[in-house]
Amino acid sequence: MKKFFVILALLSLTLPAFAKPGTIVSYTIDPEKNAWDHNNKGVEYMSEKCYYAAIQEFKIAISLNPKAQSTAIYMNNLGKVYLVIGYPELAVGCFEDALKQYSLNFEFYENLAKCYKQLGKASSQLSAYKAKEKTNPTAQIMVGLLQEQTGNIRQAITTLDDFAMSEPDLIITPAVKKHIKDLVKKINR
Repeated sequence: MKKFFVILALLSLTLPAFAKPGTIVSYTIDPEKNAWDHNNKGVEYMSEKCYYAAIQEFKIAISLNPKAQSTAIYMNNLGKVYLVIGYPELAVGCFEDALKQYSLNFEFYENLAKCYKQLGKASSQLSAYKAKEKTNPTAQIMVGLLQEQTGNIRQAITTLDDFAMSEPDLIITPAVKKHIKDLVKKINR
């Protein structure tokens, strides 16, 4: 029994809890990494259909790192959860905020257009985005997607093609071109 206590005492002296006097064990908290972890947990909860938990995780991720470009993805994910559970009025704000944070992700535009359609605001938003086209070239993407949502697929192809031709060097342009191809296939069926 004495051997056991001696071995236990020797092992406990080697633990980091008994560090040299005067040393401080520190841990750096990285909000960017933690936000990424919470976003991933939210995605897992969403795939498991635990929507309330997913919403909470996405909100935590957003609050940990509100000004980063990656936060736009967290906002988009939050909006997608709201759409799935039937709250498009909450999703609109998420998608609009995601676009303000980073305006070169085509998925954000698609989700916002779908959301406007679910709210019955596709036609009114189409007019609003047409007014913005002259000052903001990416507004043309929303015009094309809203035309698609209102059933004007041929007009949507033309609008999106005009955007792709006028802005060939933007990061978002290949995604727009792929969507145009998908719309053409849809028409040809």
